[in-house]
Amino acid sequence: MENITVKDIVEMTGGVLLCGDENTVISDVCINSKEIKEGDLFVPIIGENVDAHRFIESALEKGAASLTSEHDGVVLAEKPYIRVDNTQDALQRIGKGIRTRLIDVPIVAVTGSVGKTTTRTMIAHALSAGKKTFQTEKNFNSQIGVPITLSRMSSEDEIAVLELGISEDGQMDILSDMVRPDMAVVTTIGVAHIEFMKTRENIRKQKLSIVHSMKKNGILFLNGDDDMLQDAVETERLNCKTIYYGTESWCDYYAKDIAYHSDHTTFTCVHGVQQIEVTLKAFGKHNVANCVAALAVANENGVSLEKAVEHMASYEGPRQKILRAENKFTIIDDTYNASPDSMKASINVLCDMPCSGRRVAVLGDMLELGENSEEYHRDIGRYLLSKNVDEVYVIGELAMHIKDEMKKSESEKVRVFSFSDKEEAAMSLVAILQPEDILLVKASNGMHLDELVNILKTS
Repeated sequence: MENITVKDIVEMTGGVLLCGDENTVISDVCINSKEIKEGDLFVPIIGENVDAHRFIESALEKGAASLTSEHDGVVLAEKPYIRVDNTQDALQRIGKGIRTRLIDVPIVAVTGSVGKTTTRTMIAHALSAGKKTFQTEKNFNSQIGVPITLSRMSSEDEIAVLELGISEDGQMDILSDMVRPDMAVVTTIGVAHIEFMKTRENIRKQKLSIVHSMKKNGILFLNGDDDMLQDAVETERLNCKTIYYGTESWCDYYAKDIAYHSDHTTFTCVHGVQQIEVTLKAFGKHNVANCVAALAVANENGVSLEKAVEHMASYEGPRQKILRAENKFTIIDDTYNASPDSMKASINVLCDMPCSGRRVAVLGDMLELGENSEEYHRDIGRYLLSKNVDEVYVIGELAMHIKDEMKKSESEKVRVFSFSDKEEAAMSLVAILQPEDILLVKASNGMHLDELVNILKTS
């Protein structure tokens, strides 16, 4: 935070200072009392299981000030203590207030059902070839995370890349109203969170509502490989400059001649008459499209394709990790999260990577898919039958539908096994895998298959 005092916080939130010095300087915002530092403003959020108001007293011992929305149990303190109606709403007002102060710093907002984090980090990496670039930390992309992210921007930043994640109707309006993006990137329209948003058409409508708060003369970047975005301009009646990216030759920026090597991918990025060779330390057609998005955003913000491409050669992704150990099999660790689209994309990576041994997929449950969850898992089973995968291991109640669907075909092409827990699966895998084999591990984060990966790495 730059030059922010308690007085500023009171004005931004519309709160009342109950005690303390209004000239106290605030250096950061914190919602976790265990992580609070000197100079922090503590914002106690009322969650489903825990009301953080009970930690105000301990937070004030280290921090500079605190908000509260409670009438009872007011903490007696010499440090500033601000009464607001709702702490989460107050946090968002702080984020919006800081964005207003830094309105001259361009913001690129990234949203979509799949690929937000990878695309955001790629865009930031490409932009940093020519600009001082700020980006979302960790997974701070929610109604709580975005205002914290905004509070950490500074006037020294030449551009910012922020990730916006939503799970319910109306949330994008709240986020984009805070962020006021100059540009927006929409990666995909899949079925992640369809349990809450019901249809892909509604998911598209909610994601594209990001343009409502985009600045005048802003640019919207859309993934031309996504079937729901190809006609989005007409379907959603978008009235803004739109640039398409992807692997289709009709896109404004596109990739051709994609080739997968043992430890990297190469392709040619085409924009008008420009054609430039790209080397990327990531696999999969979806990551090629994500990279093209990054190059497009960089180029439209004054960082030449040549500089951006050169810098992208050093990019290392935050999500999908390729783990190789001497004399051991290769692991594609993609355990952060899963949806039908990302599951298929990861299976494609497994199939595209050069392999002299077996291709093995360990798949767990995909969560938050609503009433059609069984069918989404069965669809993954059918998809696997069309790919060159040698063995499939499933873990979890929902993932059993993958196995059931594959068994229906009576195909002997792919061997399918099921396990009740991670430890049992790990023991079996360690016993049968050879150094030439490639293993994909993929599931929703709630399945904790990262623990299986850790067992395999240390075995």
